[in-house]
Amino acid sequence: MKIYRTMSIALRALRRNPMRATLTTLGIIIGIAAVIAMMEIGNGASAAIQKSIVSMGSNMIMIQPGTAASGGVSFGAGSVMTLSPQDCDAILQQCPAVQYVAPIVQARTQVVYGNKNWVPFFIVGSTPAYLSIRNWTELAQGDVFTDKDVRNANKVCLVGNTLARELFEGDSPIGKEIRIKNVSFKIVGVLTVKGANMMGMDQDDIIIAPWTSIKYRVSGTSLGNVNQSSAASTSSTTVNSLKNLYPSSQLSLYPTQSTTQAADTPQPVRFANVDNILTSTSSTQNIPLAIRQVTAVLRERHHIRQEEPDDFSIRDMTEMIKTFTTATSLMTNLLLCVALISLIVGGVGIMNIMLVSVTERTREIGLRMSVGARARDILRQFLVEAIVLCLIGGVLGILLGHGGALLVKYFKHWPVETSLTAIIAAVLVSMSVGLIFGFYPAWKASRLDPIEALRYE
Repeated sequence: MKIYRTMSIALRALRRNPMRATLTTLGIIIGIAAVIAMMEIGNGASAAIQKSIVSMGSNMIMIQPGTAASGGVSFGAGSVMTLSPQDCDAILQQCPAVQYVAPIVQARTQVVYGNKNWVPFFIVGSTPAYLSIRNWTELAQGDVFTDKDVRNANKVCLVGNTLARELFEGDSPIGKEIRIKNVSFKIVGVLTVKGANMMGMDQDDIIIAPWTSIKYRVSGTSLGNVNQSSAASTSSTTVNSLKNLYPSSQLSLYPTQSTTQAADTPQPVRFANVDNILTSTSSTQNIPLAIRQVTAVLRERHHIRQEEPDDFSIRDMTEMIKTFTTATSLMTNLLLCVALISLIVGGVGIMNIMLVSVTERTREIGLRMSVGARARDILRQFLVEAIVLCLIGGVLGILLGHGGALLVKYFKHWPVETSLTAIIAAVLVSMSVGLIFGFYPAWKASRLDPIEALRYE
């Protein structure tokens, strides 16, 4: 009952001066609102970055071929072939930390449908495991091509939302055929929308097909000594150009196979190379272990001696995740520190008003002490008043901060994420501010002499 009576006395005292109580809590309201708004906007930015990383494949590991050099001049990554589809099989079988493996063959050329054409940003040749690595397991329409399509180099593909919009203008592309470098590919599925990645690249401007089809049919390079990336950017006089649709007549008993026939019936060689290999693990924690296992398997397969450097390079998303997370946390903490300054200012305001209140109510304090109130009762009363003021300011600040964050989301379209932890922390901080900055005025009130207090004018 003492606590209840103390609360009722404190609330009656605050109701006597509502304007002063409102102005006193204004600093706390602004501080808490700033903290809540900054935390929700910061959490939204972090969630957006995490979502973007996950859309790219947060547990993804990329294996790139080695670098060739001549006369001290390096030709860059991928200038020498060191990766093969057989490496993918070995990694999947011998690396327990690796969950999915997919070979990658890249190309960049024009895509034609009817009288429309488009140059996709990505033309990727891979296997169905590529979709699992990139978290693209669900399709907007159609089905995924199969491993059988990869083995037979079937002319099927999946298209992204951007390509479907540019070439088909709202019509369903399922079952229709597009020409990739004059090779017809049947569309069997449409990918779900991913949007832009962290680099600003449109992830939906993509075609995914069996890597054997891209390598042997589109680029027309089935030899093992040609790099796929450079072959995909050659001139239009390659295997499937319009110039070579009709071969010139040859006076020979056995006419040679035309380039079109060679493209329609490719002859894969035993040692075909791929541009790179994508792998993924079941969790981010398994990435270092997977890198060690992949390195050991590839060094053994490529017969690399202990003192020799790797003829491949491995990259993962760990550093990128750490960099973006650290940057976002730094900005959020910086804004939080700025917002906490408002809380300190509000606390000083509460201390000032409570000192004024003690001075104004000196005779009341003396009267209470003269009828039996002890020093701790006076201390408790003024502490409760300060804490109640801060709690009211905290609640109003939470509502104001959350409303401000929603306005930012509505007008600026920034990502916002409500944080229950921030709300609980705001309530605790407001109580702490009331306790800390209200203690000195309450202590001063409890130390008054009853006789001197009754004489105070």
